[in-house]
Amino acid sequence: MAGASIAGPALAHWLGRRGAEVTVVERAPELRPGGQAVDARGVAREVIGRMGLDAAVRAARTDTAGAYTVDVDGNVLETFRADDHGGDGYIAEIEILRGDLSRVIYDDTRDGVEYVFGDRIAELSQDADGVDVAFAGGDRRRFDLVVGADGLHSALRSMVFGPRERFIRHLGLVLAFYTVPNEFGVDRWLLDYQDQESGRSAGLRPLPDATRAMAMLSFPAPDFDVDYRDIEAQKRLLRERMAGLGWLTPRILAHLDDTPDFYLDQVAQVVMDRWSSGRVGLLGDAAFSASPFSGGGTGLALVGAYLLAGELAAAGWDPEAGFAAYEGRMRPYVEANQEIGRLHVHSRDVPEPDAEPGPEPDMEALTELVERAINGVELPDYAGVPDGATSPR
Repeated sequence: MAGASIAGPALAHWLGRRGAEVTVVERAPELRPGGQAVDARGVAREVIGRMGLDAAVRAARTDTAGAYTVDVDGNVLETFRADDHGGDGYIAEIEILRGDLSRVIYDDTRDGVEYVFGDRIAELSQDADGVDVAFAGGDRRRFDLVVGADGLHSALRSMVFGPRERFIRHLGLVLAFYTVPNEFGVDRWLLDYQDQESGRSAGLRPLPDATRAMAMLSFPAPDFDVDYRDIEAQKRLLRERMAGLGWLTPRILAHLDDTPDFYLDQVAQVVMDRWSSGRVGLLGDAAFSASPFSGGGTGLALVGAYLLAGELAAAGWDPEAGFAAYEGRMRPYVEANQEIGRLHVHSRDVPEPDAEPGPEPDMEALTELVERAINGVELPDYAGVPDGATSPR
């Protein structure tokens, strides 16, 4: 399996419980700490419980109480609380840094899973009985199945399914985030400032380390073409596009050169007709990124891992049947989350000066869509399928 963020270790957990021997290869030299805060809502919370990791995940939460949207002077416009909608609202009851969730699942699986850091899949070829894999470090091995869980810019997807441009749908926004010293007094409440005229936004969210805060910046960019690996070019672009934005933005940008964990990328989705080809499959953002603006990426990864392992095991490890059943169960859930992501991005569109007001949203349809995005997938019990679960940790 390629990728050791969230989807990869989660799939390793379930494959191990179903009786498979699992190898996870990660091109980074170690687990990546920190990162954006991610949420677990609805069925994703149920999957965490079935993993036996509810207590560990809750212990690592950000403990965010809620969010304030503010105006340019810092006055509060709207308040969202973490316990809104039963913990499944704008700020979820379970909110955790991506790196912290990755660490919890890695710690749960590392004794029974082979993790290979600092390497990657360089080539692969498959036949009816298996997949031959050549690693960049020189090792060559054969596996029954290979799964790409290596993110939006998945190298394995490009290798097997075609160039990234065929599947990535840019939604017209760019998102950046990085940690800064908490000189802003951020304390358990996320702060979000949106400039309606330019479509830009700036925000700060609390971190478990109260001396730091997470800065979040976004701007419209339908013409985004900066290499996602060129950090210096990304920082130049961010300074250019955020220039002149008020609120705390200049102070946030002042820390751009001394932050240890800068990230910037297009807000994008991955749209594919199939998530598998023979004995190679895809999971998480590599297969069906819904974009950070969906709020459902972590749920898709966790639920997808549960279903993929369960359906493969239920099919007797037949890849054609297992992958097909996984896709059949997941696709409506994925499509609902992707629609949420598109609607959220569209809500930030800057209207043309002479544009007529748009129609009022159909709140009944929107409520139904949100419910499908949170709970709209069945989690079978997979009775009769091997389950090597130990007592919850």
